[in-house]
Amino acid sequence: MAALMGVEERAETLRSTAEELVGEDELLPLLHGNPSPVCLDSFEPSVSGRVHIWQGVGKVINVNKMVRAGCRVKILIADQRTGLKDLSEIRAAGRRAIEVWKALGMSSDGMDFLWCSEETSRRAHEYWPLVMGISRNHSVRWLASLHADPDNVAGNQLLEPIMKCADTLFLEADICQMGMDQREVSMMARGYCEHIGRANKPIFLLHHVLPGFKEGQQRMSEKDPLSAIFMEDTESEVTKKIKKAFCPPKITQGNPCLEYVEHIVLPWFREFEVVPPDGGNRTYVGIEELREDYGSGTLHPRDLKPALAKAINQILQLVRDHFEKNCEAKGPCDDVK
Repeated sequence: MAALMGVEERAETLRSTAEELVGEDELLPLLHGNPSPVCLDSFEPSVSGRVHIWQGVGKVINVNKMVRAGCRVKILIADQRTGLKDLSEIRAAGRRAIEVWKALGMSSDGMDFLWCSEETSRRAHEYWPLVMGISRNHSVRWLASLHADPDNVAGNQLLEPIMKCADTLFLEADICQMGMDQREVSMMARGYCEHIGRANKPIFLLHHVLPGFKEGQQRMSEKDPLSAIFMEDTESEVTKKIKKAFCPPKITQGNPCLEYVEHIVLPWFREFEVVPPDGGNRTYVGIEELREDYGSGTLHPRDLKPALAKAINQILQLVRDHFEKNCEAKGPCDDVK
């Protein structure tokens, strides 16, 4: 696919994955000089082993775009930075996530799954000096300020941004995909490159962070099952969560249901169909028209929510069928349970 794309189109495809592009002026020169840049994404298994909708569907959408743009994608499974104590639990959660991505059609062209513990153990003499070098550039006070409660930060939490920064440089990524909430990590990595005189600074594609379903909930929470859609949710659970979601009439800002349509449904289906019970079906191909109708009251939550639940369930059915019918996928799923 990349061979059929010009450099400008490849760059635009990569830009479409990001809310902010750090190092944008360097993207075109990189693509002109490198037809297959290395793009790093990561996944951190959670204590519960759950995979929320952005880690599942959102990652597949963005990774497939990066592959189409000619990138060699590496997904780093960060088994060193998790709250799980047993390595077998971590690996089971990671393998389950891989099966979720397979079910959703993640491209396997030029794709590598890496385990952080294996990569850093194999080249420990390179990795840990890099971690120490980055850490010397930042005070404990500054590292603590990156967290919501700076006065109650555990030692391992201070190391997290340093290790994320080190991962990017250690694996020699040309491009790195991470959330907007990790912007400081991108600044750390590029700042450290300048400090040591490293010319090839990584470019960062910072994607949107989906909010939680409750009013004012800026991000999804694993501790609150009603805050997000998880990839193991049943059809009825998805419908229940969306039915309860914050979605005030005529309010388009801070509306999680509209964000799900914009960042999950439209990129997946290329359209969003609303079928009101009293007729007047509408099909949206862009978020602007939908926001305009919702803001004016033409589109009501009672019509939006069932349509959103239907679309999300269509996507998740791919995962349900995969785990139901695929014997290899059932192993990691049972291990996580």
